This record gives sequence, C-alpha cells and structure tokens, in this order.
Amino acid sequence: MSRQASGLMAWVIQRATSLYLALFLSYLLIHFTLQAPSDHAALVAWATHPLVALGLVLFVPVLLAHAWIGIRDVLIDYVHSLGPRIGLLTLFAFVFIASGLWAYKAIVTAGLQG
Repeated sequence: MSRQASGLMAWVIQRATSLYLALFLSYLLIHFTLQAPSDHAALVAWATHPLVALGLVLFVPVLLAHAWIGIRDVLIDYVHSLGPRIGLLTLFAFVFIASGLWAYKAIVTAGLQG
C-alpha cells in the first residue's frame, strides 16, 4: 500500500469517527437537555438500556481512534526527528490505552451496579 493510500484511509477514518462522535454527542446533549434523569437510579437505568449501552461502548474506541489519528498526524507532520516522534507516539499510545481501559472499567462498573 502506498503512503498516499494510507493517508486516504486515515482521512476516511477521521471523518467517519467525527461523524459518529458528532451524532452521539448531539443525542446526549438533546437527551439531557429535554429528559434529564431525576436521580442516580434513573441515570443508571438509562445508561444500561441496550441501545444506549451500545452507543457508550462504541463511543470509547471511536473517540480513541479519532484522537490517535489526529495526534499521530500532527506528530508526523511537525516532529521531524525520529527519536522524539517515536517517543511521543509511544507515550500517547500508552495514555490512550490506559484511558480506554479506565473508561471500560467505569462503564462495566456502572452496568454491574444497575
């Protein structure tokens, strides 16, 4: 695969993830504006609804993929030395993996309490 094709794939993924993020965040904004849960039990009941839970579970990897592609492209374009670029990419990879694991732990914990 040529470098141009991989750049095109990153562009497509970035646009697809941004579309999902925009739609899901719009749904959350509208839902919480019009039907804010009255208490914690109502929030947990809403979050454990299968479609909402699916949306939340998909949100985490989509957000992390979007962030990874964005930061990767910035580092590739603006950090010209190979050593610091690889170091920063590795650092961000660990941060994103840890963030994803933490987010899934929070979602699973909330689901088990509901």
